[in-house]
This record gives sequence, C-alpha cells and structure tokens, in this order.
Amino acid sequence: MKTVKTMTNKTIYCVLTTLTVLLITAPVTHAQQPAKVPRIGIVTAQPLSGIASRQQAFLQGLRELGYVEGKNIVIEYRSAEGKFDRLPALMAEIVRLKVDIILSHGPTTTRAAKQATSTIPIVMAQDPDPIGNGFVTSLARSGGNITGLSSLTTDLSGKRLELLKETLPKLTRVALFGTSTNQGNTQARKEMESTAAALGLKLQYLDILGPKDIDGAFQAAGNGRADAVFVMRSPVLNSQRTQLVQLAAKNRLPAAYPISEYVEDGGLMSYDANSNDLARRAASYGGKILKGAKPADLRVEQPIKFEFIVNLKAAKQIGLTIPPNVLVRADRVIR
Repeated sequence: MKTVKTMTNKTIYCVLTTLTVLLITAPVTHAQQPAKVPRIGIVTAQPLSGIASRQQAFLQGLRELGYVEGKNIVIEYRSAEGKFDRLPALMAEIVRLKVDIILSHGPTTTRAAKQATSTIPIVMAQDPDPIGNGFVTSLARSGGNITGLSSLTTDLSGKRLELLKETLPKLTRVALFGTSTNQGNTQARKEMESTAAALGLKLQYLDILGPKDIDGAFQAAGNGRADAVFVMRSPVLNSQRTQLVQLAAKNRLPAAYPISEYVEDGGLMSYDANSNDLARRAASYGGKILKGAKPADLRVEQPIKFEFIVNLKAAKQIGLTIPPNVLVRADRVIR
C-alpha cells in the first residue's frame, strides 16, 4: 500500500507540473506571433513637401479603411528631391524592405517601380496614360502587378488651353513649355496643336530638359512675342514650380498650369483632375490588395472630380482682370 501511494503522488505531481507549464507557456507562445503590420512604400521624384496635400488625402483614405499610420500600418517615405537619377536606387531600397505595396504619384516613379519589381503590387495615384506608358494592358484589367487611377492628363490639355483663351480673349500666341523626354509629351503636343488650330492660336514649343533651361525658355517666349505660357505636365517642370511661377510674374505672362500646386504656389490658373481626390481613392486599392486582391484583377479607374482654380492675387500682380464668365466657373478662387 505504501508503494501505491508513493506512485500516485508522483503521478499527480507530474500532471500538475505539466499543466502549470502549459498554462505559463501558452500566452508566451501567442505573444511571440503578433499580427504582421502592413507596410507601404512611397517614393517621389520631387520633394515630399511637393505632394503634401496629396499625401494627406491618401492618409485620410487609409483612415477611412481603418488604417492609421504609426498604429496599424507603416509607411516608408523616400524622395529623390528632384534628382531623377536617384530614383532607381531609392526604389531598390524600398523593394529590399519587402513592403506590401508601392504607391506612385506619377509615371516617372511608376516606371522606376516597375523596373525594380514585378511582384510587389504597385498602385498609381495618378497617371496620364497608363496604357500608352506600358504600365497596364487595359483599363478593365491591368494584367500585371500595377493598378490604380488614370488622371487623363493628355485629354485635359485641350480644355486647359480653351480656358486660357476664354481668360484672354485677345490671345494669339502661346509659349508651350514641355519636356520631350517625358512620356506623354508627344501625344499632349498633338492634342494641343489640334486645339490651338481650332482656336486660331499659334504655339511656340520650348523644350525644358532641366532647371537650367527655364530662364532661356522665358527669354525665347518673350522674343517670340508670346501672350501667355502653357505649362505641360512634366516631373522636371513640377519640381521647379516656384521658379516657373516667379518668372511668369516677372515677365508679366499669364500662365496655365497642369496641377493645382502651381496655383497654390502663386500661379495664375490650373485645370486638372482633382489630384487629392485621386490620392484618397488610391487608398482603396491599398485596402483591397492588403485583403488579398491581385492588382492584375483590379480595374484602373478614371477621375470623377475635376478642378478649375484661379488665383486672383497672381492676376492682380500682372495687371490682369479675370472675366466674370470665367471666374464663375472656377471651383476654387484664391484671393
């Protein structure tokens, strides 16, 4: 009987010990396997300050989906600061971080992202011609690791020129600032020439490949007796917004710009797809992809909001009165 009792005590002891170990280690094992926090990589060709409003719109879109930066999602920011030759290295760095998604704010960074990875999903916040740029096979189904939103910029160039003509009824000559190495430049020029012919305008195309060409472009515009300047979408030009706006004012030349940031920086007028709305909508693509959707299966969407902005301070600076019929059509007036 003594032997049986001893064995029973040992058995009970072993069982209790095992249960204690299981109870102690169970929560520890669970704690060692936290849920993965998703990461989004954002690389921009221009300074981050240049996309500040769009970035805030993107973050707002994420918050609407329940993602809060620094809480349950991490965002890796990289900027080439206008030095486009830095983009490949910055994009390679983002790829090495194994982010879940790369967000692109324009075709230059989308191209760099495409060259850096064929597996990480890439979301375009906006692109003037996703098919022509070779990023997607169709708007209905992208067919690869890139999806997002089209900004239809080339289609809007003609409308922007029409608004410039309505603002300046006596307009006859327009200096067209573009960048021949920029994708979409050729197509936009063709549309501009067609619209200009219909409006009875003469275009003087001036190629700006780098910041050093801007002063010369304004001198050439003056020599060509241009009545106004039309700035095409270009990473080179976008990165030099302040210089362009200041020189336009200095030369007393009315100027139409491709994105709202120029007007917010003191430019005269812009007409384009609402870039902040596109950035906010880009967040929805991120949400779908993080839940398992494949970029190849997601439709490339188009703008649903457009914005015509007029800066009356800039108009006053060059002695221009905006016609009432134009002013009433503005979605936003900066006074």
